[in-house]
Amino acid sequence: MESTKKSWDKWELIAIKYLQWKWYKIIDTNYKFSRFWEIDIICSKNNITCFVEVKYRSSIKYWIPEESINKNKIYKISKTIYAYCFKNNVDIESIRFDVIAIIKWEKSYKLTHYKNLEL
Repeated sequence: MESTKKSWDKWELIAIKYLQWKWYKIIDTNYKFSRFWEIDIICSKNNITCFVEVKYRSSIKYWIPEESINKNKIYKISKTIYAYCFKNNVDIESIRFDVIAIIKWEKSYKLTHYKNLEL
């Protein structure tokens, strides 16, 4: 199980480096609201707090990473975001939910950043 977590961390680190390259300030990572509810990356840019879910697939044989964001996942993410905002006094009018989808290619990867998705 540990090797899986290290592999997952690699893709989160790629997402963090991408966000920093795009001038986002990283505020927190792997913020847990409960045992099962987590936000991968919390960052900010232009006075907007962004909550980022990172999805990775080593292949698109069965589905693309962003397809794993279903109603149940959105529910958990939105509850976690609102809990974070309440706890940290963040104005919900200045938040955004993003998804970074990463697909592994042979010796590289493809990263797609979906911004301001509906919760």
